[in-house]
Amino acid sequence: MHVTPTVWLITLGVTVAILAFDLVVIGRRPHEPSMKECTIAISIYVAMAIAFGLGVWMVSGPRFAGEFFAGWLTEYSLSIDNLFIFVIIMSNLRVPRKYQQFALMVGIVLALVFRGIFIALGAAAIERFSWVFFVFGAFLIWTAWNLFREYLSPEDDDEKTENFAMRWVKRTFPSTDEYHGTRLTVVENGKRLITPMLFVIIALGSTDLLFALDSIPAIYGLTQEPFLVFTANVFALMGLRQLYFLIGGLLQRLVYLSVGLSFILAFIGVKLVLHALHEYHLDDAWGINVDIPIWLSLTVILGTLVITTVASLIKSRRDQEREGAQPRR
Repeated sequence: MHVTPTVWLITLGVTVAILAFDLVVIGRRPHEPSMKECTIAISIYVAMAIAFGLGVWMVSGPRFAGEFFAGWLTEYSLSIDNLFIFVIIMSNLRVPRKYQQFALMVGIVLALVFRGIFIALGAAAIERFSWVFFVFGAFLIWTAWNLFREYLSPEDDDEKTENFAMRWVKRTFPSTDEYHGTRLTVVENGKRLITPMLFVIIALGSTDLLFALDSIPAIYGLTQEPFLVFTANVFALMGLRQLYFLIGGLLQRLVYLSVGLSFILAFIGVKLVLHALHEYHLDDAWGINVDIPIWLSLTVILGTLVITTVASLIKSRRDQEREGAQPRR
């Protein structure tokens, strides 16, 4: 796929402009967005992603368009799973609703920065070393197993919020327990203190860093085009802030989302290993082509997401009916 420097600059410029607009609007008027505001924003971002994918189809053909849509759906589903952790962080740190939008926006900016770094590193590694597909594949299979194991034995919410960065900041710097708007530090009695908002930013940023380690190998299992990898991540993160407020209650009903994502990551991990075998012509000894086509990947991803969502909603509804049928004391 041939992408000129001009196209890259335009893409980066549009991304920065959208993020800057969001930051300016939120910075001037921190608030909890309404359902109408969230629905309109998400509809616009999804329409933009679909239009971009169709544009890729017209310019570069159906193969690259399929790779974009597969990558976008995978990254979007992983981002929805990330919202579970964001909800826990906001709840444990007692972030006021009107300031949560600011914290989420900063977290999204940090996610784009981290993913941009890993995209560049991944592209350089893939271009020079074909064996990196073995590493990515094994890492995704291991991640899928950990995700499924976490579903079987959920961690405590405090363990998901606390990490090395959070503990180090708490031990090192004096802090205050009160929020002061969106300010990260405040001076009290002549002493500089960090506010809880800084803890929130650190928690979201360190969590985004861990998520980038999972998501970038996953999308490189679907496409090796850095431009498609970057744009799929950008469109997956756009609207995540509004999605947090729109489906905050629905997240608790998607009980099988982790199971579906673990299957998708395992599938992509196996696909990467098979692709590595194909790159080294090791599959010639078997007399077959083990490289999985993109249409099959897209079908598996879509089918898994649909089955996972439907099964989750059915189980949640049955659980609610069962709780309602129990006699009250």
